[in-house]
Amino acid sequence: MPTDVPVEFPCALTLNVPFPDARLASVALQALRVDKELSSLVVRDLSTIAEEGLSEQTVLRVEYKAATNRMLRVAVNSFLESLALVMEVMEVLDHDVVEAWQGQEERG
Repeated sequence: MPTDVPVEFPCALTLNVPFPDARLASVALQALRVDKELSSLVVRDLSTIAEEGLSEQTVLRVEYKAATNRMLRVAVNSFLESLALVMEVMEVLDHDVVEAWQGQEERG
């Protein structure tokens, strides 16, 4: 694809992934930020945000834009696999925080 032709990104998706605390959201952000999108037809932006009414940034926000629906689907599927791996590692290495989160879900 020639570099002088602008790429349009008509397909978009935003994912908000809640974490039990800001530290885990930040760890996930740092771990996932390392992998860049392989295609120039997909743009991804990662950040952490606070849930409405809260001050701590406990939500990982992932914003995708892509040239086609198929490109968007492939990129998001790949991201979700990476996210699942990061969360599995967190669960194994950070029992106290994950157990506290599960306790909150059971009470809430």
